[in-house]
Amino acid sequence: MNETMKTALFTGTFDPFTIGHQSIVERALCLFDHIVIGVAMSKLKHTENDIRLRTESISRIFADKKDRIEVIAYSDLTIDLAKRVGAVCIIRGIRSVKDFEYEREQADINRRLGGIETLLLFSEPHLSSISSSLVRELQFFGHDASEFLPKVK
Repeated sequence: MNETMKTALFTGTFDPFTIGHQSIVERALCLFDHIVIGVAMSKLKHTENDIRLRTESISRIFADKKDRIEVIAYSDLTIDLAKRVGAVCIIRGIRSVKDFEYEREQADINRRLGGIETLLLFSEPHLSSISSSLVRELQFFGHDASEFLPKVK
């Protein structure tokens, strides 16, 4: 990768990756040359879908942008991944005050431990109620949640 390229890191368990996540990535593309989407394998969060399936699914969503977007799985600290991929910052999306407080705490720790800044992007208003948890719940009860999921290209 070119040393002058500005790389940002966008992380989450993405179970599933929603149109809200997609919006954050697409909006961040105007700010950065390269975005690494880090799909977390978290023991703290119960994920329904295998990490390989989540990673492949997100890669297919951005297949037409593979020169600018890379999707990788990881199981260590986000700040360690940020250092490995040469990220200049971590991108996070926030939908609410509740998200803001959590993300502020994470940003403080990441800056303290890894010296990396976090860029918070507010969700678009029409996407602010969409979450992976909501989509999983709808799917669990047999409802069609496709309107909240990106179209695979």
